[in-house]
Amino acid sequence: MAFAAVTGLAAEARIARRLGLRAVATGGRAERTADAAARLIAEGATGLLSFGICGGLDPALASGTLILPRAVQSETGERYLADAAAHRLCADALGGTLVTEDMLGAGSIVDTVARKAALFRRMAAVAIDNESHLVAAAATAAGIPFLVLRAVADPATRALPPAALIGLDDEGRPALLPVLRSLLVQPGQLGALLAIARDTSHALHALRRVAAIAPGIFSR
Repeated sequence: MAFAAVTGLAAEARIARRLGLRAVATGGRAERTADAAARLIAEGATGLLSFGICGGLDPALASGTLILPRAVQSETGERYLADAAAHRLCADALGGTLVTEDMLGAGSIVDTVARKAALFRRMAAVAIDNESHLVAAAATAAGIPFLVLRAVADPATRALPPAALIGLDDEGRPALLPVLRSLLVQPGQLGALLAIARDTSHALHALRRVAAIAPGIFSR
């Protein structure tokens, strides 16, 4: 086994497998993410990839923008450097425009434009997700390389409606019944929820293009 991937969504894990990766979806839960990273390392992974969608913090980034950060920050101040050789290999294989500034790993979803703006000013990271800092920490502790490859879903200028904050089941699939209940209680959020769905579709499409352009890149 070479690199293995940790994702939040089941859909992200399916795309990662097109890249020839062993991939585990964790539902975005911190404990499951840490456990998945540890399990993949124990099974022989020689590198870890945090793969999937993310939220934008830099207002200049549109949905679908690919992020290949050189480092990952945590909210508590740690900064983990991605493996330089693997980063260069991935960047060369993908070509085009890749954003390489820092990713921020957070313990919870950032749902408002104001909070995104505040984090962008304070942390100088261009995007945010809930897994990358945990994957980076696990790989660093084990002495193996890590990378992050993410595509922006919700941009910095978009807030998330309540239904989008409900989260995923343990397999990384949308919790449909709670989402429907939220819509019944607050039907006015439907438009915002559809916009988030479009953003997510753009991001997943960008990741599928990666799988088409560079299959097997992480097994080299």
